Amino acid sequence: MNARARTWPWYLLLAVILLGVAASLWGATQRIDYTWRWKRIPQYFVYRGEDVATVPADGRVEEVREAGDEAVVVFVDETGERHEFRVAAGTVRVSPGEDLFAGDPVGSTFAWRTGPLLNGLWTTLWLSFFSGILGLLLGLVAGLCRVAKNPTLRGLSVVYVEVIRGTPLLVQIFIFYFFLGTVLDLDRIVAGVLALAVFAGAYVAEIVRAGIQSIPRGQMEAARSLGMNVPQAMRHIILPQALKRTLPPLAGQFISLIKDSSLVSVIAITDLTKSGREVITSTFATFEIWFTVAAMYFVITGLLSQVIQWMERRLAVSD
Repeated sequence: MNARARTWPWYLLLAVILLGVAASLWGATQRIDYTWRWKRIPQYFVYRGEDVATVPADGRVEEVREAGDEAVVVFVDETGERHEFRVAAGTVRVSPGEDLFAGDPVGSTFAWRTGPLLNGLWTTLWLSFFSGILGLLLGLVAGLCRVAKNPTLRGLSVVYVEVIRGTPLLVQIFIFYFFLGTVLDLDRIVAGVLALAVFAGAYVAEIVRAGIQSIPRGQMEAARSLGMNVPQAMRHIILPQALKRTLPPLAGQFISLIKDSSLVSVIAITDLTKSGREVITSTFATFEIWFTVAAMYFVITGLLSQVIQWMERRLAVSD
């Protein structure tokens, strides 16, 4: 019996379990007294917005003419200056010879715009990116200090790691925003990025320390025997090997960072989570929005996981 013949029952069992879970969720949704409004969700990704064109001063409409899908409204103000407005055909609200006052509408234009969910997603992405880069640099420095022989550097890194890992991220965000933000006059965006970076850096430091200590000491001794000093040996010999071993836990940490970034909504940063809450307050589509937000986080973290797996395969080939 080949390997495929031995494993197909287990794949069948997996499919049955997943179908059972899906059927249970479907049955649970049918039992609750709730009206699902999935058709309203797409407008919170992209929508066609309307802009109303208004006249800048008092004057008179000189001409209104059609130009394909548009209409051109020629307006002459009190000083004799001509203004042309291109609006969508069928939205013209004036007629030739009509007197208008400043602020009166003449028509509308339409354009596709990103909705609050996509805007919140963009905020989450760049917030996670910058805090992840800063956290990686901070964690790398702290991780190197953790394995340093200098007791001062080692002690400072230990205090940093233990304090940050021993306190909740939400509390740290409040401290950065309300205390450090007030003392140093920091914007809420800066405070949020720094709080996430400091939090991630503490965990990255432990990952880096474990990766460095997993490399046999003979590697450092061999590098020193070739004339390298300690920084050169770390840069060219130890850290490249440690990177391959620490890539999976680093990926897990950055995935957690993306999800943890939702906590910055408590300091009025409109990320994906806060955007979802704002949409819910205006639509009351609670379940639909939260399921959509969860799916968006899942897609982001899933794509990041695939990128990390690709990097792992490339690094494995280079061995």
